[in-house]
Amino acid sequence: MLRRAQETAGKRRLAYECIYRYIAIIMAPSRDLPTPASFGCTCLRLRKAARRITQIYDRHVEPCGLTITQFGLLAHLRVLDGISLGALAEKLVMDPTTLTRNLRPLERQGYVVLEPDPADRRARSLHLTEEGREVLRAARPAWARAQRHVEEVFGSTDTGALNAALDRMLEKFA
Repeated sequence: MLRRAQETAGKRRLAYECIYRYIAIIMAPSRDLPTPASFGCTCLRLRKAARRITQIYDRHVEPCGLTITQFGLLAHLRVLDGISLGALAEKLVMDPTTLTRNLRPLERQGYVVLEPDPADRRARSLHLTEEGREVLRAARPAWARAQRHVEEVFGSTDTGALNAALDRMLEKFA
């Protein structure tokens, strides 16, 4: 009986030692283990979130015959009329080839024209046509509904905080 009690006590002591070692290992700070805040890939999370948000906005502006990317391009050109392709690509943090590909449907529909720059015939400047202004004006309420939907689901405080954090990120990584 005494021997059995000693064996049980020994097994229990061994179990406690194993548990304590395990806890010490998992609780020890390590440069190799990601912290909870950094666990996972930030890029992947941002891309997934961007795709989800894009889907929401696309559904809202689609009845106007636009994607949210096209709406954004038209909105930029409304404010930056005459901007060069390269300058717009830089403002949008976009590759010029990708920008050109995104502008083609808008040109075909007559919403945007690409004209030689009067100051430099080698450069081309982008202009929003009257038809482009009209479709942008018509799509603006749909965009506003998408904006409200995101704020309602995510919360206006969180949306504001997210936008501020994204603005800081864009500034820091410029």
